Amino acid sequence: MQIVQAPRASAILYNLLKSQSNTDTWLLPANICPIVPLTFFKAGISIEFVDISAETLHMDLEQAEGRLERGVYGGILYAHTYGEPSTPDDFFVHIKSRYPNLLLVDDRCLCLPDLEPDPDMVADVTLYSTGYAKMVELNFGGYAFLKGGTPYQPQHLPFNPQAHEEIEKGYRQAIQNRRPYVYKDSAWLQTDGELPAWYDYCQQIEDDLETAWQHRAALNKIYANHLPAEVQLPQAYQSWRFNLRLKNKERVLKSIFSAGLFASSHYASLAGVMAPGQCVQAETLANEIINLFNDHYFNPQQAEQVCVVIMENLS
Repeated sequence: MQIVQAPRASAILYNLLKSQSNTDTWLLPANICPIVPLTFFKAGISIEFVDISAETLHMDLEQAEGRLERGVYGGILYAHTYGEPSTPDDFFVHIKSRYPNLLLVDDRCLCLPDLEPDPDMVADVTLYSTGYAKMVELNFGGYAFLKGGTPYQPQHLPFNPQAHEEIEKGYRQAIQNRRPYVYKDSAWLQTDGELPAWYDYCQQIEDDLETAWQHRAALNKIYANHLPAEVQLPQAYQSWRFNLRLKNKERVLKSIFSAGLFASSHYASLAGVMAPGQCVQAETLANEIINLFNDHYFNPQQAEQVCVVIMENLS
């Protein structure tokens, strides 16, 4: 087992992709963070989106296996929607037995960061992030556990923060307008930078996690008690943010912002934007989901206020 660090989790993914001799297409869930497909584009690897399961909200594993049976692929990136921690190890074992050369990345960037690798880890790579808006927000850093024998070589790219801002602006406009995004390469990805030693990094994560988790639990309790259970996602999905499914999402969001409060609306389906296709379940979820903040950007008073606004607007 190898532990690797980088200024961003996306840099680890880029290093990983550039270290493989295989350049075949990868399968990604349609509701992934847009930075992930951008990292594949930068590495020169094509992608296809797989819809999510209506039941789990994660990648539809039957659909993914169907693709593998019909085509040739380099890997699967499996992500945990809203940080729900369960891992489909049985599926991973099954897929690895059928396609031993397929690379499996378990993207746990929205999950609680685990500092000890799972000795029974099936995926080739387990990826975590401590960047902006993650469970532990240190505003820098990603790390991964790599199975022995997984090729990995750090790459060294020029970096321009302005290029990063421009690429974010570009993909946000494309997603908002639901139009195909055309990737233009630039120095947007930071691969180099001074990083703390692993022991010190772990200490920072543990220190932040303790206070952050208490705060999240307090705000989640407010949301759970003040809002109807039928609009809340199951508890396992409520760590990263507190998520609601509402039929009149746009009206509720508008009312929240009009009240001087805020909420978010992640993650849009990237099918038809970053790669061709349509992913109905990912689109349905995106059209109904509201993520309520439970991190240091929100306090208990704001949480109670946002509940009042939502209750006034429930149809």
